[in-house]
Amino acid sequence: MKDKLNLARKPRIVVIGGGTGLSVMLRGLKQKPLDITAIVTVADDGGSSGILREELQIPPPGDIRNVLSALSDTEPLLAEVLKYRFSNGTGLAGHSLGNLILAAMTDITGDFVTGITELSRIFAVRGRVLPAANQAIVLKAEMEDGSIVVGESRIPKSGLAIRKVFLEPADVEALPEAVQALQEADAILIGPGSLYTSILPNLIVPKLAEAIIQSNAVKLFVCNVMTQPGETDNYSVSDHLAAVHAHIGHHLFDYVIVNDGEIPPQVQELYAEKGSTAVHLDLEEVTSRGYKVIADTLVLFRTYLRHDAAKLSNHIYHLVEDWMLRKG
Repeated sequence: MKDKLNLARKPRIVVIGGGTGLSVMLRGLKQKPLDITAIVTVADDGGSSGILREELQIPPPGDIRNVLSALSDTEPLLAEVLKYRFSNGTGLAGHSLGNLILAAMTDITGDFVTGITELSRIFAVRGRVLPAANQAIVLKAEMEDGSIVVGESRIPKSGLAIRKVFLEPADVEALPEAVQALQEADAILIGPGSLYTSILPNLIVPKLAEAIIQSNAVKLFVCNVMTQPGETDNYSVSDHLAAVHAHIGHHLFDYVIVNDGEIPPQVQELYAEKGSTAVHLDLEEVTSRGYKVIADTLVLFRTYLRHDAAKLSNHIYHLVEDWMLRKG
């Protein structure tokens, strides 16, 4: 049997998502001997990203900026610089410096993807960061009452349950480099993040979904620890998986990684005030659908509940390592 420490090459892992949860996880994964590619949503239309998207006609830079910061080798000072947000100044107030740098690099290089590549080199980023598409996309949601809500930032605020999300344009062209990364991946990791506004906007890009379905990589889903008001109210783990299946029409994942550690009552109360509760692990329902479950205490609480990046990345690495060894 092969020595686990002597894999012929670093496993190629593609991580898909957006938002804070993805960045937290990547900070742990970059410490592992992995060849990382992060595919990041370009549906954001709020705040600084929304303004730059509208005024400069570029894909929204916010989630890309967070991932670059998470994978950079010059943390933590760089992270502080990139997320620095101007509090005053005509035209500057509300913008983060990292978003402005990405916008500038896009203008200098003539292309958003090239701008990300050059910035990755400057900031010594471990791995590749790719947008799901080289254009901004508009996310729309059909709600349970049949109404349509337009815009990623507006969907969770509608006060209505989401039936499905879809893109405009519907035939958005996936970034070729992202498709190739999925085709060559040993592992594909999806989540954590906002289910309908960070995760699914990537999965419903036609060629990305097709590449994931056809891939022989091990496919992992990291479930959120808490429900998100306006998106996943009262959702269990199986509800998250069912939403992905309803949009893609396929059983995507081999493994589901979930937190089963206790969340202190005072923390639950803090989140309950915002309309958020712990995601319930309905283990029997999840396993009956053919998913293998990895459950552990995976949370840390400081100011906010976050995944324990070190423990989570350990589980992910061991799953990927075992998959590679079985493949030979």
